[in-house]
Amino acid sequence: MITALVVLIILMGLLGVPLFAMILAATMLGFYTADVDFSIIAAELYRLAGTPMLIALPLFAFVGYILSESNTSERLLRLTRVFFGWMPTGLAIVSLVICAVFTAFTGASGITIVALGALLLPALIKDGYEEKFSLGLVTTSGSLGLLLPPSIPLILYGIIVQQMNLGQKFTLPELFMAGLLPATLMIIMLAIWAAWSSRNIKLEKAPFSIAEAISAVKDAVWELPLPLFIGVGIFGGYLAISEVAAVTALYVMLVEVFIYKELNLQGLFKVVTDSMKMVGGILLILGVSMAFTNYLVDAEIPRHLFEWIKSNVDSKLTFLILLNIFLLILGAILDIFSALIIMVPLIVPIALNYGVHPLHLGVIFLANMQIGYFTPPVGMNLFIASYRFNKPITELYHATIPFMLILMLAVLIITYVPWLSLWFI
Repeated sequence: MITALVVLIILMGLLGVPLFAMILAATMLGFYTADVDFSIIAAELYRLAGTPMLIALPLFAFVGYILSESNTSERLLRLTRVFFGWMPTGLAIVSLVICAVFTAFTGASGITIVALGALLLPALIKDGYEEKFSLGLVTTSGSLGLLLPPSIPLILYGIIVQQMNLGQKFTLPELFMAGLLPATLMIIMLAIWAAWSSRNIKLEKAPFSIAEAISAVKDAVWELPLPLFIGVGIFGGYLAISEVAAVTALYVMLVEVFIYKELNLQGLFKVVTDSMKMVGGILLILGVSMAFTNYLVDAEIPRHLFEWIKSNVDSKLTFLILLNIFLLILGAILDIFSALIIMVPLIVPIALNYGVHPLHLGVIFLANMQIGYFTPPVGMNLFIASYRFNKPITELYHATIPFMLILMLAVLIITYVPWLSLWFI
Protein backbone atom coordinates (compact mmCIF):
# COMPACT_ATOMS: atom_id res chain seq x y z
CA MET A 1 0.00 0.00 0.00
CA ILE A 2 2.79 2.40 0.88
CA THR A 3 4.41 1.71 -2.48
CA ALA A 4 1.15 2.62 -4.21
CA LEU A 5 0.96 5.89 -2.25
CA VAL A 6 4.53 6.82 -3.16
CA VAL A 7 3.93 6.06 -6.84
CA LEU A 8 0.70 8.10 -6.76
CA ILE A 9 2.45 11.12 -5.22
CA ILE A 10 5.34 10.93 -7.70
CA LEU A 11 3.01 10.70 -10.70
CA MET A 12 0.89 13.61 -9.51
CA GLY A 13 4.03 15.63 -8.88
CA LEU A 14 5.29 14.98 -12.41
CA LEU A 15 1.92 16.13 -13.75
CA GLY A 16 2.21 19.41 -11.86
CA VAL A 17 -0.60 18.74 -9.39
CA PRO A 18 -0.63 21.17 -6.40
CA LEU A 19 1.03 19.83 -3.26
CA PHE A 20 -2.14 19.88 -1.14
CA ALA A 21 -3.99 17.84 -3.80
CA MET A 22 -1.19 15.26 -3.89
CA ILE A 23 -1.26 14.83 -0.11
CA LEU A 24 -5.06 14.79 -0.03
CA ALA A 25 -5.25 12.14 -2.76
CA ALA A 26 -2.73 9.95 -0.94
CA THR A 27 -4.64 10.43 2.32
CA MET A 28 -8.00 9.51 0.79
CA LEU A 29 -6.51 6.43 -0.89
CA GLY A 30 -4.95 5.34 2.39
CA PHE A 31 -8.16 5.84 4.36
CA TYR A 32 -10.21 4.12 1.65
CA THR A 33 -8.06 0.98 1.72
CA ALA A 34 -8.11 1.02 5.55
CA ASP A 35 -11.91 1.45 5.53
CA VAL A 36 -11.73 4.72 7.47
CA ASP A 37 -14.41 7.37 7.01
CA PHE A 38 -13.27 10.46 5.10
CA SER A 39 -14.87 12.69 7.76
CA ILE A 40 -11.63 12.38 9.71
CA ILE A 41 -10.05 14.78 7.21
CA ALA A 42 -12.59 17.46 8.10
CA ALA A 43 -12.05 16.64 11.78
CA GLU A 44 -8.33 17.30 11.38
CA LEU A 45 -9.01 20.67 9.76
CA TYR A 46 -11.33 21.54 12.66
CA ARG A 47 -8.73 20.42 15.22
CA LEU A 48 -6.10 22.54 13.50
CA ALA A 49 -8.40 25.57 13.66
CA GLY A 50 -8.55 25.15 17.44
CA THR A 51 -4.79 25.33 17.93
CA PRO A 52 -4.10 28.26 20.30
CA MET A 53 -0.92 29.46 18.57
CA LEU A 54 -2.42 29.21 15.07
CA ILE A 55 -3.66 32.81 15.05
CA ALA A 56 -0.06 34.02 15.36
CA LEU A 57 0.79 32.59 11.95
CA PRO A 58 -1.32 34.89 9.72
CA LEU A 59 -0.68 37.93 11.92
CA PHE A 60 3.11 37.63 11.82
CA ALA A 61 2.94 36.89 8.09
CA PHE A 62 0.99 40.14 7.70
CA VAL A 63 3.67 41.99 9.69
CA GLY A 64 6.41 40.58 7.49
CA TYR A 65 4.68 41.54 4.26
CA ILE A 66 4.09 45.10 5.47
CA LEU A 67 7.74 45.52 6.48
CA SER A 68 8.92 44.16 3.13
CA GLU A 69 6.71 46.63 1.23
CA SER A 70 7.84 49.66 3.23
CA ASN A 71 11.24 51.35 3.58
CA THR A 72 11.99 49.57 6.83
CA SER A 73 15.03 47.85 5.31
CA GLU A 74 16.65 51.22 4.47
CA ARG A 75 16.06 52.58 7.97
CA LEU A 76 17.42 49.40 9.58
CA LEU A 77 20.52 49.53 7.38
CA ARG A 78 21.19 53.14 8.27
CA LEU A 79 20.64 52.49 11.96
CA THR A 80 22.85 49.41 12.20
CA ARG A 81 25.58 51.00 10.08
CA VAL A 82 25.76 53.98 12.44
CA PHE A 83 26.33 51.76 15.48
CA PHE A 84 28.41 48.96 13.89
CA GLY A 85 29.95 50.54 10.78
CA TRP A 86 32.96 51.98 12.65
CA MET A 87 34.13 48.49 13.67
CA PRO A 88 36.64 46.44 11.63
CA THR A 89 34.56 44.66 8.94
CA GLY A 90 31.69 46.73 10.34
CA LEU A 91 29.54 46.67 7.19
CA ALA A 92 29.84 42.87 6.95
CA ILE A 93 28.58 42.61 10.53
CA VAL A 94 25.82 45.10 9.73
CA SER A 95 24.78 42.95 6.76
CA LEU A 96 24.61 39.81 8.88
CA VAL A 97 22.61 41.45 11.67
CA ILE A 98 20.16 43.35 9.48
CA CYS A 99 19.48 40.32 7.26
CA ALA A 100 18.89 38.11 10.30
CA VAL A 101 16.46 40.60 11.85
CA PHE A 102 14.64 41.22 8.59
CA THR A 103 14.29 37.49 7.82
CA ALA A 104 13.04 36.83 11.34
CA PHE A 105 10.11 39.18 10.75
CA THR A 106 9.42 38.37 7.10
CA GLY A 107 10.02 34.62 7.46
CA ALA A 108 11.25 34.22 3.89
CA SER A 109 14.87 34.68 2.90
CA GLY A 110 14.02 35.44 -0.72
CA ILE A 111 12.27 38.60 0.40
CA THR A 112 15.38 39.61 2.34
CA ILE A 113 17.61 39.32 -0.73
CA VAL A 114 15.15 41.27 -2.88
CA ALA A 115 14.58 43.99 -0.27
CA LEU A 116 18.14 44.39 1.02
CA GLY A 117 20.31 43.12 -1.81
CA ALA A 118 20.25 46.32 -3.85
CA LEU A 119 21.30 48.25 -0.72
CA LEU A 120 23.94 45.94 0.73
CA LEU A 121 25.82 44.67 -2.32
CA PRO A 122 26.85 48.10 -3.70
CA ALA A 123 27.66 49.32 -0.18
CA LEU A 124 29.92 46.32 0.51
CA ILE A 125 31.79 46.74 -2.78
CA LYS A 126 32.12 50.50 -2.23
CA ASP A 127 33.65 49.89 1.20
CA GLY A 128 36.38 47.74 -0.38
CA TYR A 129 35.07 44.19 -0.08
CA GLU A 130 35.68 41.89 -3.06
CA GLU A 131 32.67 41.35 -5.28
CA LYS A 132 32.80 37.56 -4.86
CA PHE A 133 32.85 37.89 -1.07
CA SER A 134 30.02 40.45 -1.14
CA LEU A 135 27.84 38.24 -3.33
CA GLY A 136 28.39 35.26 -1.05
CA LEU A 137 27.71 37.29 2.09
CA VAL A 138 24.44 38.80 0.87
CA THR A 139 23.17 35.52 -0.62
CA THR A 140 23.86 33.46 2.49
CA SER A 141 22.80 36.17 4.94
CA GLY A 142 19.38 36.11 3.33
CA SER A 143 18.57 32.87 5.16
CA LEU A 144 19.82 33.97 8.59
CA GLY A 145 17.05 34.71 11.04
CA LEU A 146 14.86 31.64 10.55
CA LEU A 147 15.78 30.62 14.11
CA LEU A 148 14.95 34.02 15.59
CA PRO A 149 11.48 35.05 16.85
CA PRO A 150 8.93 35.62 15.43
CA SER A 151 10.05 33.44 12.50
CA ILE A 152 7.06 31.89 10.72
CA PRO A 153 8.88 28.55 10.14
CA LEU A 154 9.51 28.33 13.90
CA ILE A 155 5.82 28.90 14.60
CA LEU A 156 4.83 26.35 11.95
CA TYR A 157 7.15 23.71 13.42
CA GLY A 158 5.60 24.30 16.85
CA ILE A 159 2.07 23.94 15.47
CA ILE A 160 2.88 20.69 13.66
CA VAL A 161 4.59 19.02 16.61
CA GLN A 162 1.92 20.11 19.09
CA GLN A 163 -0.74 18.58 16.85
CA MET A 164 1.03 15.23 16.99
CA ASN A 165 0.51 14.71 20.76
CA LEU A 166 3.83 12.94 21.24
CA GLY A 167 4.00 13.39 25.00
CA GLN A 168 6.84 15.92 25.17
CA LYS A 169 5.11 19.27 25.45
CA PHE A 170 6.72 22.64 24.87
CA THR A 171 5.49 26.19 24.42
CA LEU A 172 6.17 28.58 21.56
CA PRO A 173 8.21 30.93 23.80
CA GLU A 174 10.41 27.93 24.66
CA LEU A 175 10.85 27.22 20.94
CA PHE A 176 11.79 30.86 20.39
CA MET A 177 14.37 30.65 23.21
CA ALA A 178 15.77 27.44 21.75
CA GLY A 179 16.70 29.23 18.54
CA LEU A 180 18.44 32.26 20.12
CA LEU A 181 21.90 30.86 20.87
CA PRO A 182 22.20 28.75 17.67
CA ALA A 183 21.25 31.77 15.54
CA THR A 184 23.75 33.92 17.43
CA LEU A 185 26.45 31.27 16.95
CA MET A 186 25.87 31.29 13.18
CA ILE A 187 26.09 35.08 12.99
CA ILE A 188 29.28 35.18 15.11
CA MET A 189 30.99 32.46 13.05
CA LEU A 190 30.16 34.25 9.80
CA ALA A 191 31.39 37.55 11.29
CA ILE A 192 34.70 35.89 12.26
CA TRP A 193 35.04 34.50 8.74
CA ALA A 194 34.30 37.93 7.27
CA ALA A 195 37.04 39.49 9.44
CA TRP A 196 39.56 36.77 8.54
CA SER A 197 38.87 36.70 4.79
CA SER A 198 39.18 40.50 4.48
CA ARG A 199 42.16 40.90 6.81
CA ASN A 200 44.48 42.02 3.98
CA ILE A 201 41.99 44.39 2.38
CA LYS A 202 41.97 48.08 3.20
CA LEU A 203 38.35 48.77 4.07
CA GLU A 204 36.58 52.04 4.51
CA LYS A 205 35.10 52.44 7.97
CA ALA A 206 32.27 54.80 8.71
CA PRO A 207 33.33 56.97 11.68
CA PHE A 208 30.83 57.08 14.50
CA SER A 209 28.86 60.31 14.53
CA ILE A 210 26.58 61.28 17.38
CA ALA A 211 24.57 63.56 15.10
CA GLU A 212 24.08 60.75 12.54
CA ALA A 213 23.22 58.28 15.31
CA ILE A 214 20.54 60.60 16.71
CA SER A 215 19.16 61.21 13.22
CA ALA A 216 19.09 57.47 12.41
CA VAL A 217 17.34 56.67 15.70
CA LYS A 218 14.75 59.40 15.08
CA ASP A 219 14.18 58.06 11.57
CA ALA A 220 13.52 54.53 12.83
CA VAL A 221 12.05 55.46 16.20
CA TRP A 222 8.63 53.97 15.41
CA GLU A 223 10.10 50.60 14.39
CA LEU A 224 12.56 50.22 17.26
CA PRO A 225 9.88 48.90 19.68
CA LEU A 226 9.16 45.85 17.49
CA PRO A 227 11.77 43.57 19.14
CA LEU A 228 10.49 44.74 22.53
CA PHE A 229 7.03 43.39 21.73
CA ILE A 230 8.60 39.96 21.27
CA GLY A 231 11.10 40.16 24.11
CA VAL A 232 8.87 41.70 26.78
CA GLY A 233 5.53 40.35 25.61
CA ILE A 234 6.47 36.71 25.05
CA PHE A 235 9.59 36.08 27.12
CA GLY A 236 8.37 38.31 29.92
CA GLY A 237 5.17 36.30 30.18
CA TYR A 238 2.92 39.33 29.97
CA LEU A 239 1.12 38.37 26.77
CA ALA A 240 0.19 35.17 24.97
CA ILE A 241 1.77 34.61 21.58
CA SER A 242 -1.52 35.38 19.81
CA GLU A 243 -1.82 38.66 21.73
CA VAL A 244 1.76 39.65 20.84
CA ALA A 245 1.04 38.88 17.19
CA ALA A 246 -2.14 40.96 17.24
CA VAL A 247 -0.48 43.94 18.94
CA THR A 248 2.52 43.78 16.59
CA ALA A 249 0.31 43.57 13.47
CA LEU A 250 -1.86 46.51 14.56
CA TYR A 251 1.17 48.60 15.54
CA VAL A 252 3.06 47.97 12.28
CA MET A 253 -0.03 48.71 10.19
CA LEU A 254 -0.66 52.02 11.95
CA VAL A 255 3.01 53.05 11.75
CA GLU A 256 3.59 52.24 8.09
CA VAL A 257 0.21 53.50 6.82
CA PHE A 258 -0.51 56.55 8.99
CA ILE A 259 2.87 57.70 10.37
CA TYR A 260 5.47 56.89 7.71
CA LYS A 261 2.73 56.89 5.06
CA GLU A 262 4.65 54.43 2.88
CA LEU A 263 1.57 52.32 2.24
CA ASN A 264 -1.74 53.66 1.06
CA LEU A 265 -5.01 51.79 1.51
CA GLN A 266 -4.66 50.18 -1.91
CA GLY A 267 -1.17 48.96 -1.02
CA LEU A 268 -2.44 47.73 2.34
CA PHE A 269 -5.17 45.73 0.60
CA LYS A 270 -2.51 44.11 -1.62
CA VAL A 271 -0.40 43.25 1.44
CA VAL A 272 -3.40 41.66 3.16
CA THR A 273 -4.28 39.70 0.01
CA ASP A 274 -0.75 38.45 -0.66
CA SER A 275 0.01 37.50 2.95
CA MET A 276 -3.28 35.66 3.42
CA LYS A 277 -2.83 33.80 0.14
CA MET A 278 0.46 32.47 1.45
CA VAL A 279 -0.98 31.60 4.85
CA GLY A 280 -4.06 30.01 3.27
CA GLY A 281 -1.86 27.78 1.14
CA ILE A 282 0.19 26.76 4.18
CA LEU A 283 -2.89 26.00 6.28
CA LEU A 284 -4.55 23.99 3.52
CA ILE A 285 -1.44 21.85 3.08
CA LEU A 286 -1.03 21.60 6.85
CA GLY A 287 -4.62 20.43 7.38
CA VAL A 288 -4.47 17.60 4.84
CA SER A 289 -0.97 16.70 6.03
CA MET A 290 -2.24 16.23 9.57
CA ALA A 291 -4.88 13.83 8.23
CA PHE A 292 -2.17 12.01 6.26
CA THR A 293 -0.07 11.82 9.43
CA ASN A 294 -3.00 10.15 11.18
CA TYR A 295 -3.08 7.52 8.47
CA LEU A 296 0.67 6.96 8.76
CA VAL A 297 0.40 6.56 12.54
CA ASP A 298 -2.54 4.14 12.23
CA ALA A 299 -0.54 2.15 9.66
CA GLU A 300 2.44 2.24 12.09
CA ILE A 301 4.69 3.65 9.38
CA PRO A 302 6.88 5.72 11.79
CA ARG A 303 7.39 2.64 13.98
CA HIS A 304 8.34 0.43 11.05
CA LEU A 305 10.60 3.17 9.70
CA PHE A 306 12.29 3.54 13.09
CA GLU A 307 12.80 -0.21 13.38
CA TRP A 308 14.39 -0.27 9.93
CA ILE A 309 16.66 2.66 10.74
CA LYS A 310 17.49 1.21 14.17
CA SER A 311 18.58 -2.07 12.56
CA ASN A 312 21.06 -0.14 10.42
CA VAL A 313 21.89 2.81 12.68
CA ASP A 314 22.33 1.94 16.34
CA SER A 315 24.05 5.17 17.41
CA LYS A 316 22.34 8.47 18.16
CA LEU A 317 25.41 10.35 16.89
CA THR A 318 25.31 8.51 13.57
CA PHE A 319 21.58 9.10 13.27
CA LEU A 320 22.09 12.83 13.77
CA ILE A 321 24.77 13.13 11.09
CA LEU A 322 22.62 11.18 8.63
CA LEU A 323 19.69 13.42 9.56
CA ASN A 324 21.77 16.51 8.79
CA ILE A 325 22.77 15.16 5.38
CA PHE A 326 19.16 14.29 4.57
CA LEU A 327 17.89 17.72 5.67
CA LEU A 328 20.54 19.55 3.65
CA ILE A 329 19.41 17.71 0.52
CA LEU A 330 15.77 18.29 1.43
CA GLY A 331 16.33 22.01 1.94
CA ALA A 332 17.90 22.31 -1.50
CA ILE A 333 14.96 20.73 -3.34
CA LEU A 334 11.93 21.81 -1.27
CA ASP A 335 10.81 25.16 0.05
CA ILE A 336 10.93 25.38 3.81
CA PHE A 337 7.16 25.31 4.37
CA SER A 338 6.63 22.17 2.29
CA ALA A 339 9.62 20.50 3.95
CA LEU A 340 8.23 21.27 7.42
CA ILE A 341 4.73 20.10 6.66
CA ILE A 342 5.70 16.90 4.86
CA MET A 343 8.75 15.68 6.79
CA VAL A 344 8.32 16.82 10.41
CA PRO A 345 5.52 14.29 11.17
CA LEU A 346 7.79 11.49 9.94
CA ILE A 347 11.08 12.66 11.44
CA VAL A 348 9.94 13.74 14.93
CA PRO A 349 8.73 10.31 16.20
CA ILE A 350 11.96 8.66 14.96
CA ALA A 351 14.16 11.35 16.52
CA LEU A 352 12.32 11.05 19.84
CA ASN A 353 13.07 7.32 19.88
CA TYR A 354 16.76 8.21 19.60
CA GLY A 355 16.42 10.57 22.56
CA VAL A 356 16.46 13.86 20.62
CA HIS A 357 14.41 16.58 22.31
CA PRO A 358 11.76 18.09 19.97
CA LEU A 359 13.06 21.61 20.66
CA HIS A 360 16.58 20.56 19.71
CA LEU A 361 15.23 18.76 16.64
CA GLY A 362 13.37 21.88 15.52
CA VAL A 363 16.57 23.93 15.71
CA ILE A 364 18.52 21.26 13.78
CA PHE A 365 15.76 21.10 11.14
CA LEU A 366 15.61 24.85 10.52
CA ALA A 367 19.39 25.32 10.72
CA ASN A 368 19.75 22.83 7.87
CA MET A 369 16.94 24.49 5.94
CA GLN A 370 18.87 27.78 6.14
CA ILE A 371 21.82 26.16 4.41
CA GLY A 372 19.58 24.34 1.95
CA TYR A 373 18.42 27.72 0.64
CA PHE A 374 21.81 28.23 -1.02
CA THR A 375 23.03 24.65 -1.51
CA PRO A 376 23.99 23.97 -5.16
CA PRO A 377 22.65 23.15 -7.60
CA VAL A 378 19.03 24.17 -6.89
CA GLY A 379 19.02 26.22 -3.66
CA MET A 380 16.29 28.84 -4.03
CA ASN A 381 18.41 31.79 -2.82
CA LEU A 382 20.98 31.10 -5.52
CA PHE A 383 18.43 31.69 -8.25
CA ILE A 384 16.89 34.70 -6.52
CA ALA A 385 20.33 36.28 -6.06
CA SER A 386 21.29 35.44 -9.65
CA TYR A 387 18.20 37.24 -10.91
CA ARG A 388 18.47 40.13 -8.43
CA PHE A 389 22.13 40.87 -9.12
CA ASN A 390 22.17 39.79 -12.79
CA LYS A 391 24.98 37.28 -12.19
CA PRO A 392 25.51 33.78 -13.64
CA ILE A 393 24.31 31.05 -11.30
CA THR A 394 27.77 29.41 -11.40
CA GLU A 395 29.28 32.61 -10.01
CA LEU A 396 26.86 32.39 -7.08
CA TYR A 397 27.92 28.77 -6.50
CA HIS A 398 31.58 29.78 -6.09
CA ALA A 399 30.73 32.83 -3.96
CA THR A 400 28.60 30.96 -1.42
CA ILE A 401 30.71 27.82 -0.87
CA PRO A 402 32.96 29.29 1.91
CA PHE A 403 29.92 30.61 3.79
CA MET A 404 28.14 27.27 3.35
CA LEU A 405 31.09 25.41 4.87
CA ILE A 406 31.17 27.79 7.86
CA LEU A 407 27.45 27.29 8.47
CA MET A 408 27.79 23.51 8.10
CA LEU A 409 30.36 23.61 10.89
CA ALA A 410 27.90 25.67 12.94
CA VAL A 411 25.18 23.06 12.30
CA LEU A 412 27.49 20.30 13.54
CA ILE A 413 28.13 22.26 16.73
CA ILE A 414 24.39 22.90 17.17
CA THR A 415 23.66 19.22 16.55
CA TYR A 416 26.20 17.75 18.96
CA VAL A 417 25.96 20.42 21.66
CA PRO A 418 22.25 20.27 22.55
CA TRP A 419 22.80 22.70 25.43
CA LEU A 420 22.79 25.54 22.88
CA SER A 421 19.13 24.76 22.18
CA LEU A 422 18.10 23.53 25.65
CA TRP A 423 20.01 25.92 27.94
CA PHE A 424 16.83 27.16 29.66
CA ILE A 425 15.40 23.75 30.55
